[in-house]
Amino acid sequence: MANVIDDAAIEYIGILAKLELSEEEKEAAKKDMGRMLDHIDQLNELDTSGVEPMSHVLPMRNVFREDVVTNGDGREDVLFNAPEQKEDMFVVPKTFE
Repeated sequence: MANVIDDAAIEYIGILAKLELSEEEKEAAKKDMGRMLDHIDQLNELDTSGVEPMSHVLPMRNVFREDVVTNGDGREDVLFNAPEQKEDMFVVPKTFE
């Protein structure tokens, strides 16, 4: 294990994550983080010169519907449920004088 995480780094990460770790948890976290960094180092050794960069593993397609303009004037339908209306508007109680 080439990557060694020190106690100060674990303390700092605990503060950032707002975690209170016991000594056993700190030791386990140090080992786990060291193994993660070792794995990243191992991945960095791979030759990726012929690999095209990508943002997703699977091909992406637009899953949204087309933005089609329709007649959105449903005033009569909306005002049908209004308890009181005046000149195609809702009538509401006054909130101040």
